[in-house]
Amino acid sequence: MSKLGTLYGLGVGPGDPELITVKAFRLLKECPVIAYPRKKRGAKSYALAITELYVNTEQKEMIGLTFPMTKDREALELQWTKTVETVYGHLVQGKDVAFVTEGDPMIYSTYIHLMRLMNERHPEIRAVSIPGISSVNASASRLGIPLADGDEQIAIVPAVEDYDRMRKAIEEHDCIVFIKVAKVIDLMLAVLRDLGLVQKASVLTKVTSAEEEIWRNVEELQGRELEYLTLMVVRK
Repeated sequence: MSKLGTLYGLGVGPGDPELITVKAFRLLKECPVIAYPRKKRGAKSYALAITELYVNTEQKEMIGLTFPMTKDREALELQWTKTVETVYGHLVQGKDVAFVTEGDPMIYSTYIHLMRLMNERHPEIRAVSIPGISSVNASASRLGIPLADGDEQIAIVPAVEDYDRMRKAIEEHDCIVFIKVAKVIDLMLAVLRDLGLVQKASVLTKVTSAEEEIWRNVEELQGRELEYLTLMVVRK
């Protein structure tokens, strides 16, 4: 049997092109195939925008993998099957594939599901994760706020339309990073007001990128539409 390629989950950082590891840089240069996530055909990939600064995409086989934003299980299963087999088609030819993702590939990343399915359907494939700087780490640095010190507890929580769950997360931890906060910003503001913690929260969009925005007065965001890549840091 011919040598199989390796699947790399490659974190390219939160947005600033300089926040990419030396190892990720090397693998971008070495891998003949680069796969990147996109929400729909033709859409620009955040991770790809960073990648393009480091490699000549005309010298690589570029695979745009579409991950539709839908809860239709049948449609998702069909798309995931197609995605896994597309990537496998390159790996079985002995080509290494770098799947680039913003942040870290093992924190709420599309790569996680790809890795799991590849392990299930093609266990002979070696999958390797290359850690990257996440938006969580980057936000702490941009705000100048330590996420945890001493015996303090930190939580990373996907923000959802559930007042009690969001309130409990804040009450039970010293520092909470709420990701995917854009769609529930008004609810989050209500929770913060009720807990008297509005002044302890900050919101960041596309942290460290050229499009970064930071709000330390989160009351300004009431009723606002925010980018998908938005998070909130609450430090008590």
